[in-house]
Amino acid sequence: MINTTFYARRLHSLVGLLALGGFLMEHILTNASALGGAEALNGKLAMMELIPKPIFLGLEVGAVAIPFLFHAIYGIYICMQAKNNPTKYGYLNNWNFAFQRWTAWFLLVFLVWHVGYLRCYVKGVLGTPITYELIQSYVTGSPIVFVLYLIGMLAAIFHFTNGITTFLMTWGVVKGHRAQKVAGILSMMLCAALSLVTIAFMVSYFVPMH
Repeated sequence: MINTTFYARRLHSLVGLLALGGFLMEHILTNASALGGAEALNGKLAMMELIPKPIFLGLEVGAVAIPFLFHAIYGIYICMQAKNNPTKYGYLNNWNFAFQRWTAWFLLVFLVWHVGYLRCYVKGVLGTPITYELIQSYVTGSPIVFVLYLIGMLAAIFHFTNGITTFLMTWGVVKGHRAQKVAGILSMMLCAALSLVTIAFMVSYFVPMH
C-alpha cells in the first residue's frame, strides 16, 4: 500500500525548496539592483520583459502559481495538525518549528495581497509596468505598507531558509543531532545574509539618488 503522506510531505518540501525558494532568491537578487538606483533596477526588469509573454505566463503559472498552490494547500493541512509548544519546552528547534508555521499563515495572506495587487491588478488589469519609480512610490508612500512588506520579506526568508533544514532532514540528507545542528546554523546564516540584503534595498528607496 502506498504511503501517500510520506510522498506528499517530501514533494511539499521539494516544491518549497526548488520552485518557491528559487523564485524568492530571484526576487531578492532582482530587487537588490535597487541599491544601484532606478537605472539598475529598471534594466533588470526590462530584461525580464524581453521574454515572450506566452512563455513568461507559462513560467508564472507552471513554475510559480501551481507549485505555490500545492505548497500552500498542503501546508495548511500540515499547520492544522501541528502542535506548537515553544513556551512549554523552549528548545530552539521548537521555536523554529513554531515560526515555520506562523510565517506560513502570514505569508499566505501577504502573498495573496502582494500578487493580487501588483501582479494581477496593477500590471495585469491596469497594464502599468513594474518599475523602480512605481515600487518606490508604493513602498515609501505609507509606513504601514513598508512595514508589512518588510515583515513579509523577512518571513519569507526565514520560512525558506529554515525550510532548507527541514528538507535535509525530511529527505534523510542529514542524520543525527550534530549534522542537523550544523545544517540549522548554516541555514540561519543564510537567513541573516538575505535579510540584511533585503533591509538594505528596501531602505534604499528612502535615500535620494543623485
